[in-house]
Amino acid sequence: MSKHYVIVGSGVAAVHAAKAIRDREPDTDTEISILGEEAHLPYNRIKLTKGLFTDLHSEKVLIKKEKWYKDNRINVHTSTRVTHINTDRQQVETADGRQIAYHKLLLCMGARNRALPVEGAGLKNVHTIRNLQDADRLKASLESGNRIVVIGGGVQGLETAWALHEAGYEVTVVEAAPRLMIRQLDETSSQMLKQTLEQSGVKVILHSGVTSITGEEAVTGVTLDDESAVACDHVVYSIGIVPDTKLVQDTPIDTRSGIIVNPNMETSAPHVYAAGDIAEMNGQVEGLWGGAMEQGRVAGNNMAASEPAAYRKAVPVTYFNAFGISLFSIGMTDESQCDVSMSAQENGIYTQIFVKDNTITGAISWEGAAASLVYKSAIETGCSLEGIDLSSSLPEIMSEVQTRLQN
Repeated sequence: MSKHYVIVGSGVAAVHAAKAIRDREPDTDTEISILGEEAHLPYNRIKLTKGLFTDLHSEKVLIKKEKWYKDNRINVHTSTRVTHINTDRQQVETADGRQIAYHKLLLCMGARNRALPVEGAGLKNVHTIRNLQDADRLKASLESGNRIVVIGGGVQGLETAWALHEAGYEVTVVEAAPRLMIRQLDETSSQMLKQTLEQSGVKVILHSGVTSITGEEAVTGVTLDDESAVACDHVVYSIGIVPDTKLVQDTPIDTRSGIIVNPNMETSAPHVYAAGDIAEMNGQVEGLWGGAMEQGRVAGNNMAASEPAAYRKAVPVTYFNAFGISLFSIGMTDESQCDVSMSAQENGIYTQIFVKDNTITGAISWEGAAASLVYKSAIETGCSLEGIDLSSSLPEIMSEVQTRLQN
């Protein structure tokens, strides 16, 4: 009897899992199926915000082109919604009534954007971007009205603000936290980012939550928690994600925030795995693109291999390219969690490293993505700073670190 590997969801974790399975199971009798709700082949979601006004329906946004799936004998079923999982019978049921048996099942439903819990969130011209349909809907609505409030000063919110600003819209960013990109940046670099946005013409309001969205049928403004108001024609919000666990609620598959998995990406149900934004390991949902890729690869490998591999959490890396800025944040960048931090600023380029137990645990820099490699390598390898004079300049410290990494 031929094997059938079924993958529910069509994000980056699903594609990398399918590739890993096919690499392990080159047999033509082994069937691999990706079941995705959207009408498109799996695509790169991180391009939806920064590339908002590009052609998001071109092949350039696809994770793999159609030919790759054909060459690897991977069946992608678009516009296919799975409504039920029967772990006893090892089958899934789709909205159109099909029952599909599986040998092994991988759940990659991802996450949905956290809902905006305020009055007026259902008004016309209130948007969030999670999929291509969301992006298309937003662009269509922008034919009228020029003033846009972006709620959320994280990476996705700021990339959206940049795309809208570049397209000529009047943009205001509202962030409840005391600074922008608070999870990735220290106070100095965040302040520099804020100044850059403001110099570009984007208004930034910090430490202010939105308490309501005003308007009768369509948006006319937002009210902040200090009772001040910002007039606008559109609202776009980006306030985090929530794992989409609805499909497994009536199954034996254990969940908390996400679907609970072990390091082999196995769930509590036999023959069922999970990966990507849906997966929770050691009480955490990573929610990172690179982590989803690797989790998918590990899950696919373990579904098809006799000797399982364990997922090792990758060093978190965030790249931000907008408003003429190219910065990165790597690893643990919380000063309260490190022994010492060192920073340098030269020719407008700011860099800070975070040190604990004589190793670099995190770094923030405006040097650009290419410069991140040495910091990432130092963190991943636990490169010791023993014998390096930490009172010397940061460039001197990193020069010695690079030498040690090369030896």
